Amino acid sequence: MITTIIISIALILVILGSLISALAAIGLLRLDDVYSRAHAAGKAATLGAMLLISGVFLYFIGREGYVNMQLLIGILFILITGPLASHLIIKAAYNLSTPAAKRTKRDDIQEDLKDTKL
Repeated sequence: MITTIIISIALILVILGSLISALAAIGLLRLDDVYSRAHAAGKAATLGAMLLISGVFLYFIGREGYVNMQLLIGILFILITGPLASHLIIKAAYNLSTPAAKRTKRDDIQEDLKDTKL
């Protein structure tokens, strides 16, 4: 009984993670500029991958009855590197003066970096 519940939760996590990853891929294709695309990749793709790996982790607990530490390390690695990579991509694009979309109204970073050299 408990095995069925754990496997069902794992299946729900895998389906939810794949849907969020698909939405992140659509966001990468449809959004206007590098800043919006990096935001979609950093947030949605990280959440989707973490949900997928969490579902696999729970499946192994429910089906085989053991904890796979490699999956836990993978979840932690994605949690740290996904948003960090998107932040660095946005910072590099800003330092190279990559133009934003035409609908962007204001630049909050310019005021913060007025007297600093990057």
